[in-house]
Amino acid sequence: MSLIDPGEVVPAGELGRVHFIAIGGAGMSGIARIMLRRGIAVSGSDARDSELLGQLGDLGAKVFVGHDAAHVGDADTVVVSTAIRESNPELVAARERGLRVLHRSAALASLMAGRRAVAVAGTHGKTTTTSMLTVALQHAGADPSYCIGGQLVTTGLGADEGTGDVFVAEADESDGSFLMYSPRIAVVTNVEADHLDNYGGFEMVKENFAKFVDRIEPGGTLVAGADDPVAMELAERARARGLTVRTYGEAEGADLQVTGFTPRGLGSRFVIEGAGEVALGVPGRHNALNAAAVVAVAQALGVGDAAVREGLAAFGGAMRRLERKGEAGGVEVFDSYAHHPTELTADLDATRDYLGEKAASGGAAGRIVAVFQPHLYSRTRFFAAEFGAALGLADVAVVLDVYGAREDPEPGVTGALVADAVPAGTETVYAPVRDEVPGLAASLARPGDVVITLGAGDVTALGPLVLERLASR
Repeated sequence: MSLIDPGEVVPAGELGRVHFIAIGGAGMSGIARIMLRRGIAVSGSDARDSELLGQLGDLGAKVFVGHDAAHVGDADTVVVSTAIRESNPELVAARERGLRVLHRSAALASLMAGRRAVAVAGTHGKTTTTSMLTVALQHAGADPSYCIGGQLVTTGLGADEGTGDVFVAEADESDGSFLMYSPRIAVVTNVEADHLDNYGGFEMVKENFAKFVDRIEPGGTLVAGADDPVAMELAERARARGLTVRTYGEAEGADLQVTGFTPRGLGSRFVIEGAGEVALGVPGRHNALNAAAVVAVAQALGVGDAAVREGLAAFGGAMRRLERKGEAGGVEVFDSYAHHPTELTADLDATRDYLGEKAASGGAAGRIVAVFQPHLYSRTRFFAAEFGAALGLADVAVVLDVYGAREDPEPGVTGALVADAVPAGTETVYAPVRDEVPGLAASLARPGDVVITLGAGDVTALGPLVLERLASR
C-alpha cells in the first residue's frame, strides 16, 4: 500500500452510473449506500456474498459475487480502494475503456461537496469521535449525513444520508485519504507514529497532518486535542492561517477543559468547563476527551450544549470499540479494534477502571485477560516492545500470531516478539494456533474476570467462541 495522490473533486451529480469494486467492504458499502439514497445508479462486485451486499441490493444496487470485466457494464465511474490490485479484471476493463476511476476517498469527497463538512482525523479516537458526533447531532435534530469507519451499535450502520446540511466523515490518514477532503470543520484528536509502512517515519506523518489542516476551508475551524503536542503545533499553524481554533482536553488552558472524570460502571461522569456535566454510557477517560471534541464541533455548528449532552448520554458506542459481547460463567467478554500500543493502553486502563468500580461496589476483584492479535508484520516489527509494555496492564495476556492482512510474512516477525516483551508480572501465553485460543482464554478466566479480545484482524470472531466455552465448562 502507498499514499494516494489527492485530485480534483468531481461533484456527485456528475459521476453518472457508478460501479464499486469490492462493494461489500465497510467503507465502500457506506459510500454506495449514500449514493443510492441520492438516486445515483450503483452497481458493484465483491469476492463473496454478505449481508451488506443484500442490503445494497434491497436499496436498488446491482450487485455481483465474484470479479469479472463484464460486471462493469455501462458504468461511467469506477470506485476502488487502496486494496484493489491493478490486475483486477474489472479495473483492467475500466482502464482500457478510459472510464473515470476514483479512489474511495475521492468518491466520499464528491458526496461531501456542497455540505457543511466535518472531517474527524487523528491517530486514535477518530471512529468513536465521529460516531459520538453523529449520534449527538441526530439527537439534536441536525440529522447529518455520515460516513464512519465503524458501525453504530444503535443502528448497525456505518454510513447514511441525512436530511440536514451537515456531513460528518471519518478522515483516514493511513494511506493519505484525508488529503482528499476540504472540510469546514476539522478535528485532530492526536498525532502519533503509525502506518510507518507507508510514511517511512514520524516526520512524514506530521507533514501529512499539516497538509490536512491546510485543506480546511478559509474561515473554517480546527478542533485540536490540547493534550497532544503535535495537535497543538497544528493549532498554531491553523491560527496563522486565520482559522478559528478550539482546543479540548485535560490540559490547563484548553478551551473546553475536561475535569472531574469519574468512572461509573460501563460509563463515566465528568465536567466540560463551559459546557456543563456530561454522563457517558461508554467507558474510559479517552472517551471523555472524545466527547469534549464533539461539544467543540457542535458549538462551531451552532448546536446547543444541552441537546449535545443529551445526545452524548444516549450514545451506545461503536461496534468493536470496547464493545460488550456478553457474559457467561461469571466472566464478561469485550471486543476492541485496538491495534496500536496507545489504543491498547486506553482500553486496558478503561477496563481496569470498570473492574475497580465493581470491586468497590462489593463485587469480585476481577482480573483482565487480554487476548491480543498483532495486526500487520510491519506494525509488529515497529512496535513489538510497546505492545508488550501495554499488555503489562493486563493480568493475563494471550498473544496470537500476526494477522498479516495485505502484507506478506516477514522472517522472524511473529506474535512471539510481542509475547516476549510483556513484563514478568503478567502471566503470558503465546498462542500461534488460533483455533485453540477460545478454549485457552476460557480456561484462564475465572468468575469476576473480563476477557477482552484486541486487534484489527479476525480476533473479533473469537469473543462469541470464548462465551461458548465459558458457558459449557
